[in-house]
Amino acid sequence: MTDRPLLGKTAFVSGSGKNIGRAIALQLAALGCNVVINGARDVAGCEKTAAGVTAAGAQALLAMGDVAKADDVARMMEAAQARFGGIDILVNNAAIRPHKPFLETTDADWDGVLDTALTAAFRLSRAVLPHMVAAKWGRIVNFAGMKAMRGYFEGAPISAAKHGVWGLTKAVSREFAIHGITANVVSPGQIRNETATQDDPVRVKSIPAGVMGQPGDVAAVVAFLCSPEARFVTGQMIAVNGGEAT
Repeated sequence: MTDRPLLGKTAFVSGSGKNIGRAIALQLAALGCNVVINGARDVAGCEKTAAGVTAAGAQALLAMGDVAKADDVARMMEAAQARFGGIDILVNNAAIRPHKPFLETTDADWDGVLDTALTAAFRLSRAVLPHMVAAKWGRIVNFAGMKAMRGYFEGAPISAAKHGVWGLTKAVSREFAIHGITANVVSPGQIRNETATQDDPVRVKSIPAGVMGQPGDVAAVVAFLCSPEARFVTGQMIAVNGGEAT
């Protein structure tokens, strides 16, 4: 890749106020991409990410809002359109992961997870795809998760949502490939928080690579999928998990 292959492109990264979302925003900015920073509540965290994007020489737009809410999605997309003219890269990173025994899971628990992880991916994709189709270029990266794909103990809504995201991604990839648009899923394994200074030795035992991943490991894969060089990669799920079985 060239040093700044995404110069002139704009990305929307949901849940980009910390950890993996922040690492993705900064990685895309380093490649020349302007970034719409999103978070539901953590304004300070999103402002920190925006400062990093600006420091990398790209433009940042802070778009606070809950991607689980249709009105918030519409408002944020309108702001992005006004500032940048459209979204070329969509990274659906936002998710919530409440743990409850199945028989204690309420309708509100279920709806909250699916609205954030699955319905938001649908609404955001629907909002950005017309611009991508017109431009004959676009990248959509959704997120699954190793535990979600193999069955989340006391996390049925998470597994259901992430399987749904996988199905959505495959459908979008088939329908829009002819327009130069790719859609893929990244499935992270055990990734330590950006503030952690060392791995959890208990969790490391199950990882063949012998280390936990870091947010930058996931961001590097996302950056490739968003690059011009990844034009022939679509409808795929890529695990970033140090070799753990999924």
